[in-house]
Amino acid sequence: MSGNGTVSVLMGIYNCEDTLSEAIDSIVAQTYTDWHLILCDDASTDRTLAVAEAYRERYPDKITILKNEQHRFLAYALNRCLEEADGEFVARMDGDDVSLPTRFETQVAFLREHEEIDLVGTAMQRFDEDGDGAVDRREERPDRFSIHRGAPFNHATILARRSVYDALGGYTVLPRTERGQDLDLWARFFHAGYQGANLPDVLYRVRENRAAYRRRTAHVRWITCKTKCYAYRLLRYPWHWYIKPIAELGKVMVPSGLVRRLRKRRAKR
Repeated sequence: MSGNGTVSVLMGIYNCEDTLSEAIDSIVAQTYTDWHLILCDDASTDRTLAVAEAYRERYPDKITILKNEQHRFLAYALNRCLEEADGEFVARMDGDDVSLPTRFETQVAFLREHEEIDLVGTAMQRFDEDGDGAVDRREERPDRFSIHRGAPFNHATILARRSVYDALGGYTVLPRTERGQDLDLWARFFHAGYQGANLPDVLYRVRENRAAYRRRTAHVRWITCKTKCYAYRLLRYPWHWYIKPIAELGKVMVPSGLVRRLRKRRAKR
């Protein structure tokens, strides 16, 4: 599939058979219809691939499926998707989340109207089996110093010009980017002089179940710290800023259940 204005949607999928249908349905329901969904199954051990293949049979001209023979993590899967992407724009999507119907239409229109912006994210609504949680909004105009304050973009919500991914060479595949591959991307994005923006509109729903909290292990905290330090060096942050990512390693001592309860309490305020 090709054509000016096409949105190539990158979706790495792994053991998400229960949520994948809802995620794909939300892409099919987009008011912006010039899209191409590229899924890379990262050696799932459940019926994730079968669910994806059923959708490809229904939409053979709109959906492409790739398969990894072994589990290689998200950065590798997304790079494989990029190899099949030929749209003017590239969007992200996860297999357990939901894009609201006007998401692509709104983001493409924004980039058309703002030629100086290379990538645009959106606000997202957190939800789980108990209902809606907090709305996560990021800085309207993040810059090279935003990484010190937090994630500059909600990764799964972004839509970028394809030229950005081409120039940056896609995602970095290293042991430290088994998680946090987006943080590595943001560091290289700002280092290259690109500009991004975030819309205040909630155009994405991100699922946060118990499994999502349990994945925040000591190993994940450690490799995230390594990637943050890489970003700090690349962007030439002052040395005393390194205290923050090192101190964040202590979060591993907080039980995942407590983190989940605290986030729910903040959402109710």
